[in-house]
Amino acid sequence: MTDRNPNAVEHTASPGVGAVMVDRRNGKVGVVGPYVQLRPPRGGREWDVPPEDVRPPTTAEELSAKVAVANRRWAR
Repeated sequence: MTDRNPNAVEHTASPGVGAVMVDRRNGKVGVVGPYVQLRPPRGGREWDVPPEDVRPPTTAEELSAKVAVANRRWAR
């Protein structure tokens, strides 16, 4: 028998805008906002994007991002 973490929650979808949620890390309650945050693959500052303005990357875009991350690792 395995012990399950009582704080673990299995999510199949993100909560909707306006949903009240709890940050399990610190117990703070908050309301889900209308934006998604994205961060450059190579690191940097996040920016807000409305959920309706995001899309999955093309194969070329995803490969380019992965190459940028790999190049950053080897550039030391």
